[in-house]
Amino acid sequence: MNFLDVDDLTTDELAAVLDRAAAIKADYRETGATDLLDGQTLGMIFEKPSTRTRVSFETGMTQLGGHAVFLGPDDIGLHGREPVKDIARALGRYVDFVMARVYDHADVVELGEYAEVPVINALTDDAHPCQTLADLLTIREHFEDPTVAWVGDGNNVCQSFVLGAAMSGLDLTVATPEGYGVDEGVLKRADGLGTAPATTTDPEAAIADADVVYTDVWVSMGQEDERAEKLDAFEGFQITPELLGDRALMHCLPAHRGEEVTDAVIESDNAIVWDQAENRLHAQKGLLAWLADQE
Repeated sequence: MNFLDVDDLTTDELAAVLDRAAAIKADYRETGATDLLDGQTLGMIFEKPSTRTRVSFETGMTQLGGHAVFLGPDDIGLHGREPVKDIARALGRYVDFVMARVYDHADVVELGEYAEVPVINALTDDAHPCQTLADLLTIREHFEDPTVAWVGDGNNVCQSFVLGAAMSGLDLTVATPEGYGVDEGVLKRADGLGTAPATTTDPEAAIADADVVYTDVWVSMGQEDERAEKLDAFEGFQITPELLGDRALMHCLPAHRGEEVTDAVIESDNAIVWDQAENRLHAQKGLLAWLADQE
């Protein structure tokens, strides 16, 4: 089974992964590393730079008793020496899981088609489902049935979170500038999974009844040539202390302080962004252990 976006899981399976993550987190804090994935290897393909993704997956495999192999652009150049499907076939003979952090979502789909071991999407331009697992675990730890507002770009992180929120029954409103909203296909998928989020172009309206405000960078990796245009379009969407009020702040990081969020907000007691960052580790351990049980 592959995990290329959140709705590759059923609603019950998503809950089971989060339950497994919470249990593994509690056990690790009580007893330390385990042997759940003893002798198993994760192959990690990276086209994009990474801090949290690489460290959390590599550390997670170690804590579960397994091993991770880093494969950067100089090791595996997708669309370079050999086709993606040939890379997938070879890796599937060596490792027990493949994780890929790449630009084109079609690449993880092709890896998943040919690898014959579970393939995990660790970020594409379309989706970031592992981040959503960490987000949902963090929300579950801090709140019971909260109202959430997304303020910013309807990007890959937002799109996966929209699906995860629908599957988890979260009340979500998404505020984006005109022309930067969530893909209509994703909204339709969310509606089929539960309830699609309310959408608006007014940040203040979006957060009016919110317990949690979630934002992300306005200029993602590979969009640097759009910086000036985006900064202009997103005027009024910055999360300031005045806009946030006493609500909790979520951000998948890295943050562009002074753009989508102020330094004061990130450094405030309202920010639960470091819990999110830590939960990348625990959520992914839960996912890996759950996937291993399916094989």
